[in-house]
Amino acid sequence: MAKIEEKVEQLVKDPIEKLGYSLYDVEYVKEGPEYYLRIYIDKESGIDLNDCEKVSNEINEILVIDDEKDIANLLEVYLQNENYIVYKYYCAKDAIPCIEKGDIDLAILDIMLPDINGFSLCQRIREKYTYPIIMLTAKIEETDKITGLTLGADDYVTKPFRPLEVVARVKAQLRRYKKYSSVTSEEGIKPELSYNKLRLNVQTHECLLDGENVSLTPTEFSILNVLLENAGTVVSIEYLFHAVWKEEYYSKNSSTITVHIRHLREKLKDTSDTPKYIKTIWGVGYKI
Repeated sequence: MAKIEEKVEQLVKDPIEKLGYSLYDVEYVKEGPEYYLRIYIDKESGIDLNDCEKVSNEINEILVIDDEKDIANLLEVYLQNENYIVYKYYCAKDAIPCIEKGDIDLAILDIMLPDINGFSLCQRIREKYTYPIIMLTAKIEETDKITGLTLGADDYVTKPFRPLEVVARVKAQLRRYKKYSSVTSEEGIKPELSYNKLRLNVQTHECLLDGENVSLTPTEFSILNVLLENAGTVVSIEYLFHAVWKEEYYSKNSSTITVHIRHLREKLKDTSDTPKYIKTIWGVGYKI
């Protein structure tokens, strides 16, 4: 226990102090069948919920599951160097209790796990949680990537990869997830976007279709947000890549956008033939 607490303290102390707070204590305790990690902060004027939210947005907990120990260990080192708290597992079954606790901010899943494959694990996570999922695959077939995205993954990385590329993708996904999960209003951002019977609340991260809640992944939410912000205008695929991922290398693979758009249409009960919401402008992009 002491080793875990010491390790977490080393990871979170600098980010907390940069925000103007002091790290008061770190606890990793067992309550019933579950373990809980608690981080206590303080400042002279006292702590309120806004302070807790600021610190929470700076401290991210990453789940890594890969049966190739060298890869899992390498990712752990690189992510910890960025002050992320990392929960590392070599098989899916060992990771289930960690997943069920729901304290994860992002998951990195290998597809070819020895017990439960990454696709099934992705589905299981999506039944309850919306945090970003990045899939790792040793296969180069486009079908594996499309399958992962269709099941709710937000991104994929093909092995072998450069660890810094994975870190960059983790940062991009967390930026988007934290931005749209926050209930704090931001100047210049409309709290709600709408079109026909579709409502998108960027503060509460809620999507309503004809008054009923639609569960979206962070990536799906971001794509829909960009399209609604530009309602009535054609949004090019290149613009979507830049607006959603902010990574240049995505521009070489339009199938990523295509899969997410298809998934969005399914959730919005829309079709490509007679679309009510997302229209394909062939050779250009998409339009609401």
